[in-house]
Amino acid sequence: MPKNLLSVAGYDPSGGAGVHLDIRVFNHLGFRGFGILTAVTAQNSARVDQAFPLPSGLVRGQYVALAGEARFSGIKVGMAGSLENLAAAARILSANPSIPRVVDPVFKASSGARLIEAGAVPRFLKLLRGKASLLTPNLDEASALSGQRIRTAAGMKEAARRIFESGHIPCLLKGGHLEGEAVDVLYDGADFEVYRHARVKKSVHGTGCFLSAAILGFLVKGFSLKEACRRGIALTVRSMQKAVPAGGGRMAFPFSL
Repeated sequence: MPKNLLSVAGYDPSGGAGVHLDIRVFNHLGFRGFGILTAVTAQNSARVDQAFPLPSGLVRGQYVALAGEARFSGIKVGMAGSLENLAAAARILSANPSIPRVVDPVFKASSGARLIEAGAVPRFLKLLRGKASLLTPNLDEASALSGQRIRTAAGMKEAARRIFESGHIPCLLKGGHLEGEAVDVLYDGADFEVYRHARVKKSVHGTGCFLSAAILGFLVKGFSLKEACRRGIALTVRSMQKAVPAGGGRMAFPFSL
């Protein structure tokens, strides 16, 4: 029987991100995927027009119902949608301390739409402190969490270190939006690991969701944090290279990963 992985994230009606994509990645890696919805969006591959967070009681209720019959081997948290739902996700993580748990902070859409209220960001690390195996912020999210503007690979290291010190969670800082070579930086509380890889010259919807879901899968397979990140990045880059047009907006991961 395949192991069960849980995604706690938003619903993207285009199918290119959120719970939809997480479950596809889980299935590709040989797991059975479950999903708890935190929010519903009105969006396509190019932009988010509206985001509607679900009541936190419903988020908790979905988890209670699923946990009543399924045992999870790993949990990923993506878009929370509200401070209340972030707190609900933190409780779900706290209830599962012995399994891999990956959190992908989602504060804004690529199109600029805010996906969680501004007041939740300063409380993000406090609510999640010590409750996950890895955080995977992009440059904007890491800047908000660290209070530091990031312009260089050295700045990425400093921001990752600050995030770890505040949240007691290892941090993989994604540097895809920096100029020059594509670089991601992991800080696990003791050491840095720098991942350099080819820059994919495509605008692909859902890359953050894909990467965090893939890393979770490799952690559950038993790989170390550094190796799980390496494999997750490699799988994401390969899949981005195969991305296909999605309507008239950004490209999407292919149906067959």
